[in-house]
Amino acid sequence: MELRQLRYLVALADEGHFTRAAARERVAQPALSQQIRKLEDELGVALFDRTTRRVAPTEAGTLLIARARRILAEVDDAGAELRQLTGLVAGRVTIGLTQTPGPFDLPRLLAAFHADFPLVELAVREDLSTVLAEQLRADTLDLAFVSLAQQEQSRGLVLHPLAREPLVVVLPSAHRLAHRRQLTIGELREEEFVGFSEGATIRDAVRRSALAAGFEPRIAFETREVARARAFVAEGLGVAVLPRSDATAPGPPVRIAALREPSLVHGISLAWREGKRHSPAARALHEQAQRRARLRH
Repeated sequence: MELRQLRYLVALADEGHFTRAAARERVAQPALSQQIRKLEDELGVALFDRTTRRVAPTEAGTLLIARARRILAEVDDAGAELRQLTGLVAGRVTIGLTQTPGPFDLPRLLAAFHADFPLVELAVREDLSTVLAEQLRADTLDLAFVSLAQQEQSRGLVLHPLAREPLVVVLPSAHRLAHRRQLTIGELREEEFVGFSEGATIRDAVRRSALAAGFEPRIAFETREVARARAFVAEGLGVAVLPRSDATAPGPPVRIAALREPSLVHGISLAWREGKRHSPAARALHEQAQRRARLRH
């Protein structure tokens, strides 16, 4: 079993296609296919199911891919640590970002980090916090900025809190409750909501609060984009519950009311897999995020 075979294995799992995997690894497609077949022959098991439409890992392939990711991460980290001995921090950090980062300014953090460590390649993936948590556990992400409110969602992860802010009610300017400065979740019983996608942390928090108040919130419009949620509200398509920083950011005119009984808090944490050994580049980003979070308080 060779390191290049493990790299080809992971690339094929990620891309689901021999040609794309070969392009990613900068080798000819027949060469990549040959090495995968050689690895399968050596192990005596099929690692991928191949059809005319897709390539998918078998059960054995899934097990080996998970180990291969960790082996390759260790090899990459070792090289990065050796480079660090000469004062050079380089490498690649793959970062997850929740679609509702609230008050934490990731673009500014990454710009400052890139200025300090120009040889580090940064890759950012946006998704629901629950999806990012699974990717952290699978080692397809190094770090992630997430909002995980329930303990079971953070299973197997370490979370370092960075920022917290209240969730507020966002209403159309002409709404019957637009004059109110505070609202309870119960007063939104008859409203239609602009909500985030199923599984989103804020949507789950609103639903739990509404159920405790005796009703199921009616989601009239769904989106993954905070700015779009606010735009839908501005057009009178419903009310929304958003982080305060997003509700008060420049954009179409809306009215904002504090949410009481219960008040809900949106927290952003930097997360990584328990037991993960960070590369020097990932460790440097982690430390810079912590420093920036301290400056906010």
